[in-house]
Amino acid sequence: MDETEALAHFRETGAMLEGHFILSSGRRSGIYLQCARVLMHADRAAALCQALAGKIRSALGADGLDLVVSPAMGGVIAGYELGRQLGLPAIFTERVDGSFTVRRGFDIAPDARVVMAEDIITTGKSSRECIDCIQSLGGRVVAASCLIDRSGGEVDLGVPLFSLARLSIPTYDATALPPDLAALDAVKPGSRGLA
Repeated sequence: MDETEALAHFRETGAMLEGHFILSSGRRSGIYLQCARVLMHADRAAALCQALAGKIRSALGADGLDLVVSPAMGGVIAGYELGRQLGLPAIFTERVDGSFTVRRGFDIAPDARVVMAEDIITTGKSSRECIDCIQSLGGRVVAASCLIDRSGGEVDLGVPLFSLARLSIPTYDATALPPDLAALDAVKPGSRGLA
């Protein structure tokens, strides 16, 4: 699956939104990717994650991984499906008192080779927090993944990042909006409050 095909899944499901959006970081954007709109279709989730798993396998080998871990809420479905495609267990981290932790009887074995899986990465804040959690529990993050890297390849997570598409979507400080964006009412989509 190439970048055009991956993005077609977002367009065809109404997951690529245009307007004035407040991102989790507090920055503003004229485009928002609502990944849940794509992942609600099991066939699309399977196709996207199968392609992503293929990229990871090609680079890391089939036997170099033990576990997929994703941050809740956005990464849960992508992480589960990526784990299924890689033939690995998949768990997720949750925020408790503002920090990621594992609950629900999940654990990470010492030195487990982990792929951190997200749906969309913009600034990498949640991804870095999830990676920190994995490492604090003894896991060894060997790669990160996302369906769409909206940093355009600029985000540095300290491990290789695999994605199906890289987009360079500008973001703005709320005090420095372009006039066309400032003219629109701002909305806060997504599952996480402002940072």
